[in-house]
Amino acid sequence: MFNIALFGVGRIGRIHGQNIHDHAQTNLYSVIDPYVEGREEISEKYDAKIQTTEEAMADPNVDAICICSATHTHVNLIELAAAHGKAVFCEKPIDLDLAKVRNCLKVVEQHDTILFIAFNRRYDAHFNELKGRLSENAIGQIESLIITSRDPSAPPAEYTKISGGMYRDMTIHDFDMARYLMNEEPTSITAYGSCMVDPEIAKAGDIDTSVVVLTFASGAIATINNSRRSGYGYDQRIEVHGSKGLLTAGNINENSVKQFGDQGTIEANPEYFFLQRYAGAYKNEWNHFVEVLGGAESLSPGIDGERALALADAALESLQTNKTVTL
Repeated sequence: MFNIALFGVGRIGRIHGQNIHDHAQTNLYSVIDPYVEGREEISEKYDAKIQTTEEAMADPNVDAICICSATHTHVNLIELAAAHGKAVFCEKPIDLDLAKVRNCLKVVEQHDTILFIAFNRRYDAHFNELKGRLSENAIGQIESLIITSRDPSAPPAEYTKISGGMYRDMTIHDFDMARYLMNEEPTSITAYGSCMVDPEIAKAGDIDTSVVVLTFASGAIATINNSRRSGYGYDQRIEVHGSKGLLTAGNINENSVKQFGDQGTIEANPEYFFLQRYAGAYKNEWNHFVEVLGGAESLSPGIDGERALALADAALESLQTNKTVTL
């Protein structure tokens, strides 16, 4: 049984808190959050201690920490945990500053600490099946990859000021999936973006609509298309074309019922939000983290967090300079 200290009991923290509690080998030992009502609620629900950061780090009963707090707190918590010999499960991104991320990874390496970056889409059953078939060479050499990722509606414009922008907040998942599925590093990146959804997002210095093109040494090309607004649900699709065929992973709809009539076909929209679409992925990634605690090789170590952020920074450079960036 591994005792887990949960940092942050907001929306994503509650998801992980439930999964920690439900897993047969993990115990939600303590919660750490400045929000008094939230931490007390989670503490009572799971019979967990309420601790300060210092108490959790110094507590020999804490085996690992789960970081779901604000992004600017991640590096400090990771480095403290590494110094105290505790494994780390961290929500993306590690930080918005690439130099800080690289320094943090050096600290992790010095202390030989487990750092697991929670890129949940790697653990989605449908995307994982697609990845497995690619590994089995089911469609031969990959020639092109298309990733579609559209949110149902845009966040408040104020959010973009603290999120790091679309590429670091939203597209970072797609950069990670491109690397994961292609199994090679991109050699160049070209980004195109505009503000088509909310003019207030533009005033805040961000975009809400984008297409990013990645090229690879093999000759393959990946295209990522994003929007902060679909209007019909959480649009998550992948298409991989290869020398011997095509692999696709489509949306998961709210239900599987289809109505056929003389006016056409009616079916449900995609599930509305990421918490529903990736509920299974969150459970799967926690299951894998527990396997890593038991000695298994991690499928999403800290270096993946660094490389996805580096791609986000390069995409922003391309957008701002209107040039292709060589990686």
